[in-house]
Amino acid sequence: MELIGLLNYAVFMAIFIGIYSLLALGLNIQWGFSGLFNAGIAGFFAVGAYTSALLTTPESSVHLGGYQLPVVVGWIGAMIAAGLIAWPIGKVCLRFRSDYLAIATIGVAEIIRLVVKSEGWMTGGARGVNKVPRPFGDLSYLYSQLAYLALVIGIVLIVYWAIERQISAPWGRMMRGIRDNEDAATAMGKDIKARRLEAFIFGAAVMGLGGALFAHFNRSITPEAIDPMIATFLIWIMLILGGSGNNRGALLGVAVVWIIWSASEFVTDQLPTEYAIKAKYMRVFIIGLLLQIVLRFRPEGILPEPQGTADNPELKTFQKQEGAAK
Repeated sequence: MELIGLLNYAVFMAIFIGIYSLLALGLNIQWGFSGLFNAGIAGFFAVGAYTSALLTTPESSVHLGGYQLPVVVGWIGAMIAAGLIAWPIGKVCLRFRSDYLAIATIGVAEIIRLVVKSEGWMTGGARGVNKVPRPFGDLSYLYSQLAYLALVIGIVLIVYWAIERQISAPWGRMMRGIRDNEDAATAMGKDIKARRLEAFIFGAAVMGLGGALFAHFNRSITPEAIDPMIATFLIWIMLILGGSGNNRGALLGVAVVWIIWSASEFVTDQLPTEYAIKAKYMRVFIIGLLLQIVLRFRPEGILPEPQGTADNPELKTFQKQEGAAK
C-alpha cells in the first residue's frame, strides 16, 4: 500500500510538471525568444482555466456556463480566449519596455483576478467552478491518474514540437533578431510591433491551455489557484533557472523547481504541526537560494540558449551589410 501511495504521489507530481511546462514554454515564447517581460502569467492562466471550465461543466445556478461541451472544445476555447484577451493587452502594453511592461502586465493580471473573485454570476466568486469534467475520470484513481498523465505528456510534446518548429523557421529567427537588436531589425523593414504582438498572443494561448489542463485535473477552479506566487513568479524562477531562450532548459527548470517544491512540502508535512507551519516558509527560501546560486555561477541558466550571430541569420545579414556600407 505504501508503494502505491508513493506511485500516486509521483504521478500527481509528474502531471503538475507537465502543466507547468506549458506555462514555462508560453513564457519562453514571450521572454526567451522575444524579450517581452510578462509578469501577468496568472491572468492568462485564469482565463484559460475558467473558459474551459465554463464551457464544459453542467448547468449551475451559481455561475455562467452549463454548455457541457466536449473537453477538447473547452481546451481550444481556453487557448482562443487567452489569445483574445492578450490582443488588446498587447496593443496597449507592448509599447512599454522592461519594468514598465512588467508593471502593466501585473496590473492586468490583478484586474482579471479581481473580476474572477467578485463577479460571482459569471465565475462562481469565491466558490469557483466545480464539477469540471476530467478525461478518464471514470477509471479507478491510479489508472485515471496515469491516463491523464499520458494525455498531458502528449499535449506537452505537441506544443514543444510546434514551438520548436516555429522558432526554427524564419519567424523565430526574426524574433531573435528583434530581441537582440531592434534597431537592426527596424532597418531591415521588420514590423516590430506586429511581430511582438504575435509572440505575446502565441505565448498567452499556450498559458491558457495550461490553465485549462489544471482546471480539468483538479475538477474545479477557484480564485485561490490564481496566486501570483504560484502562477507567475514560480514560472519565472523555473525559466530563469532552466535557461530562457531554450525550450529544453525551460522543461528542465520546471522539473527541478517543482520536484524541490513538492519534495520540501512532503518533508515538512511529516513534522509536528507547530513546526510544519513554520517550515513551509523554508520552501520559498530553498527555491530562492537555488536561484541565487544558479545566477551567481551560471547566470544564463542550466541549459542556456546557444549564443552567437550564427543563430540569427537575418541579424548577421544586416551586420554584414552595415559593415560593407562603412
